[in-house]
Amino acid sequence: MKELRTEIKINASPEKIWKVLTDFEKYPQWNPMIKSFKGNLEEGQKVTVKLEQPGSSGMTFKPTITKVVANHQFRWQGHLFFPGLFDGEHLFEIKDNKDGTCTFIHGENFKGILIPLSKKMLENNTRRGFEMMNEKLRE
Repeated sequence: MKELRTEIKINASPEKIWKVLTDFEKYPQWNPMIKSFKGNLEEGQKVTVKLEQPGSSGMTFKPTITKVVANHQFRWQGHLFFPGLFDGEHLFEIKDNKDGTCTFIHGENFKGILIPLSKKMLENNTRRGFEMMNEKLRE
């Protein structure tokens, strides 16, 4: 298993961050990593996500939404080809710092037989993609 976590402090309320984060139609205008997100943000629903990370070609996949807590977090679970090969649970979490700011946590838990071969790419390209998205969300 490989865990990847990034976080950034944002001067905004959880509601404001949530509004931007879940306005999927506007992703192409600001999001450098998630180029499109199609589907309903409801637990158990399959969505279609197109990702483009630094140094990598884009990929489209169809994860399942596993958790939605308005103004707090949402997660999806996806896999490459079939479960057990390269699986990931992607998470977006908003923590209210109770001082007019929030901490946005963006990460993924990876597992599967291909993870050992992908650690360098995950630490470099994937981490950088998360950080770029975090910065743009803060803007």
